[in-house]
Amino acid sequence: MSIKSTTVVAIAHNGKIAIGADGQATMGATVAKNNVRKIRKLNEGRVVAGFAGSTADAFTLLERFEEKLSAYGGNMKRAAIELAKDWRTDRFLRRLEAMMIAAGKDEILIISGTGDVLEPDNQIAAIGSGAMYAQSAALALKKHATHLSAEEMVRESLTVAADICIYTNHNFIIEVL
Repeated sequence: MSIKSTTVVAIAHNGKIAIGADGQATMGATVAKNNVRKIRKLNEGRVVAGFAGSTADAFTLLERFEEKLSAYGGNMKRAAIELAKDWRTDRFLRRLEAMMIAAGKDEILIISGTGDVLEPDNQIAAIGSGAMYAQSAALALKKHATHLSAEEMVRESLTVAADICIYTNHNFIIEVL
């Protein structure tokens, strides 16, 4: 599934996980809003999730994910797997067009409507139209700029994506666990 119209990136580095997203929402080729909050704290702040895709669809999925977190005692991986199962098989959910990155204190997961729950390599996850730009920057920063914090790496990765991707702006929201 290819989602355009945003960039979300998460990086685990030096015992911290940071997740951030830009704030741009588009309708076709037009910027509709430039300060959308695409990062949400869930499970009393123990999990942070970011989304790319249709905003209404993403909010539906975030609500379902939070329900799964509650049902499985905050076990993020189990909640993600159960959400992905429902998302793939439920007639209503199957039509939702979004992707999510979920981050807990020890892990980062990418969750998609095709049933994927992926633990990314290198402790870096990126989704959205600017994902490959942000991921490339994050990989380079993690390799060569180890003095930076996870939050600084996320900010720099989003900046690279925003400088290149027309669906990504420089209004960032970043959360750190």
